[in-house]
Amino acid sequence: MNESAYWLLRCGNEIFTTTDPDRGNTFPLGCASDFGATAKALLVGNWLGHACYAAEIDKLPESLTGELLPVRALFSLAGTEAFLLAARATQLMDWQKNHRYCGRCSTTTAMKPDEYVMACPSCGLLAYPRISPVVMVLISRGDELLLARSPHFKPGVFSALAGFVEAGETLEQCATREVREEVGVEITNLRYFKSQPWPFPDSLMIAFFADYAGGTITPEPSEIEEAGWFPRSALPLLPDPVSIARQLIDAACR
Repeated sequence: MNESAYWLLRCGNEIFTTTDPDRGNTFPLGCASDFGATAKALLVGNWLGHACYAAEIDKLPESLTGELLPVRALFSLAGTEAFLLAARATQLMDWQKNHRYCGRCSTTTAMKPDEYVMACPSCGLLAYPRISPVVMVLISRGDELLLARSPHFKPGVFSALAGFVEAGETLEQCATREVREEVGVEITNLRYFKSQPWPFPDSLMIAFFADYAGGTITPEPSEIEEAGWFPRSALPLLPDPVSIARQLIDAACR
């Protein structure tokens, strides 16, 4: 890490972005010592032909010019590639921070130098980065799409239905269960769209199209604030374009 590299610096759960166009206009370029980074820095990929590291820091060096931004904001600032790199870095830093101690015997763990795994030197337990699969389903009924909003969404935003896969469950079983639990309808003709890593907190989003097979929309109050059928030509406010939810909805409207 003595060589010059780009750095994804996280401070207070936000990523530092530089305003210096000579340094990539997104992430700062330099050595670990320039930013107060430690030996726990993680190599997360490449950016503009240089290695890119991620590190958690307590405060920003006074020499840096830029601002701290939420990971989501990087999509608008620098595009998909920068967002995905920051998303990967965020997920790996969270994994490293959350597995500092062995979950079996409480011994302090250490990351192996050749792979992403936190190893316990006492009992040998290995903790790899956690991936939580989430199934997303966009249901159609003729020209209409079933969209819903969670109480956690931005005001007015509607999206496709989604939920975490449970232990021992297939993706198809999860899709049917989540739709039934969240809005009380049945689906058929489940069709895979695509997937997307999503670092909030450690998800792998797996998106599907499905057709309506019956039932009346009955939102589950603890999860769904509002749900309804919307014509493709008159959709409500939708998620940001970077999200697979928006890409799924856009694909259904082509």
